[in-house]
Amino acid sequence: MTPKEYVKRFYESDFANETTVIDNYLHKDCLLHWSSSKGFSVLKFNDIKDLFLDISRTYESFRVEISHLLADENFVTTRYTVHVRTIEDPDEEQPMAHFITIWELKDNKLYRGYEISQQADVSLESLKSFSKIKV
Repeated sequence: MTPKEYVKRFYESDFANETTVIDNYLHKDCLLHWSSSKGFSVLKFNDIKDLFLDISRTYESFRVEISHLLADENFVTTRYTVHVRTIEDPDEEQPMAHFITIWELKDNKLYRGYEISQQADVSLESLKSFSKIKV
């Protein structure tokens, strides 16, 4: 499987609800360097696992829609939107945030991530720019 296929398969999995996905896809020495509206943080393997455990408790569902997926050897860049259904309103899915992440793969696992995110802009123009393309 190519690095691009690997990253695509990870984002299309149910990694927020199945902790074994994290074990299967992330390198044990994984680091995610994340710039968000709350500031900069570095997450290690267990921090990422805990983050998705919190997400699974907070949301009824969590879905990633990839708009761009580019690869250069062991580096894969993905641009995507996270859509959620809240526990309070499980019938309505809404965009939560937009992300761009550059992953470096090592030993066929996600090793180093460099991510930037922002709250989803729900304007039609913004959502169209994040619409799924052929990836």
